Amino acid sequence: MTRRNHRIAVLVLEGAKPLDVGIPAQIFTTRASMPYEVRVCGAHPGPVTGGDGLSYHVADGLEAFAWAETIFIPGYRHPDRDDPPAAVVDALRTAHERGARLAAISTGAFALAATGLLDGRRATTHWHYTRALRERHPLVDVDENVLFVDEGQVLTSAGAASGIDLCLHLVRRDHGVAVSNHAARRLVAAPYRSGGQAQYVPRALPEPLGDVFAATRQWALEHLQEPLTLDDLARNATVSPRTFSRRFVEDTGYTPMQWILRARIDLARELLERTDLGVEQVAAEVGLGTGANLRLHFQRILGTSPSEYRHTFAA
Repeated sequence: MTRRNHRIAVLVLEGAKPLDVGIPAQIFTTRASMPYEVRVCGAHPGPVTGGDGLSYHVADGLEAFAWAETIFIPGYRHPDRDDPPAAVVDALRTAHERGARLAAISTGAFALAATGLLDGRRATTHWHYTRALRERHPLVDVDENVLFVDEGQVLTSAGAASGIDLCLHLVRRDHGVAVSNHAARRLVAAPYRSGGQAQYVPRALPEPLGDVFAATRQWALEHLQEPLTLDDLARNATVSPRTFSRRFVEDTGYTPMQWILRARIDLARELLERTDLGVEQVAAEVGLGTGANLRLHFQRILGTSPSEYRHTFAA
């Protein structure tokens, strides 16, 4: 008996990002090696104003959701400001209730979160928008490190390129590693990327920062190689350790020693990118002592190892 193709709808919202739309549309296009069928739809059939200078003409409206078994929600402009139309939110909820799988790419997570289906669940989005997603939808457990999150029938991914990671993950779920690897080869993409999106964020230090103890923070950045303690920082700021710690957390969202650790990781990233120093040497230069200590904190904060980071980002 011939196996029926898995049906996929790609939702194009106003301001839709071209790459986010194109990734699932291309990966799941029907071919002998990929048993899928794709329809691109919008809130209504017809023209949709896209983002980045492109517009779309979609053949289907929300009725495509009743046909689809998986619905992709690509990212769109101003997600932290504009909710999708109520009809779209209702249609996504209805599709989920009848068993459809919902997968958001990048800022499409905001549209998915507007349905309430991410409440109490882990989710991710592009690192630039993780704080906005957390503030706009406080019941969502936002993970800013990972490339994608699979919560069964609802999935989210980070920036646009991680939409490829998410799509290949779904192919693996549906048809196994061989089919996923074949799809990756067609895309000239990695079948599986190690680490999370934290390694792509320009800095591990929290931004923006307030003015409280700014001079002490700058002093600390110039002395990272030394064994800094809370007492050292408080002494530089001429306040008690207790006062320093309390006001520092209020200003940055991190304890002083958490902030120092992230500053050391940022310096280690810079050394790994622009020098040939070994891991042990880098650890000593940034005040983390040993290579093992550097690897431990690098993995915890960036989701990858120093050697993998250097391989990816070294000039």
